[in-house]
Amino acid sequence: MRIGVISDTHNRLPNVTRIVALLNEAGVDRVVHTGDITTAKTLEVLAGLEAPLFGVYGNNDVERASLDEAARRFGMHFAEAPLRLSWADRQLVVVHDPRDLESQGDADWDIALHGHTHLRSEVRTGGRLVFNPGECAGHLKGHNAIGLVDLPTLETEILLF
Repeated sequence: MRIGVISDTHNRLPNVTRIVALLNEAGVDRVVHTGDITTAKTLEVLAGLEAPLFGVYGNNDVERASLDEAARRFGMHFAEAPLRLSWADRQLVVVHDPRDLESQGDADWDIALHGHTHLRSEVRTGGRLVFNPGECAGHLKGHNAIGLVDLPTLETEILLF
């Protein structure tokens, strides 16, 4: 199973449109958004994904009523962090702010996904992966990124656009 990982879209709709195309072309099985969607319009664009969307809310997701309604309308699964998922015999924990991982302690997880920093990060320790694909809401073409994670192998790939 391969998943797409996106973060901090911040209502940058041209980039979100490109993200949908890239993830659909990649044929991912599921997509995880690590927060800072910002407005329901972003979820309307993400509804074009061919894979189910899961995610957490970030510190800039203040329009919660409209985000919750849009997520329900499009069959998306959003929650307060931490979100725990179990896919392909892997345990995932999803947060927005990486500092929230500290409260997870030695909990049983293989992969932690986060955003917030807008900085690409991939840390492997003790058979675990902590991953942030980095900036995807920027204005500089070729510097925006989303990530792919192969769950069985924990191999990652960055797609720049």
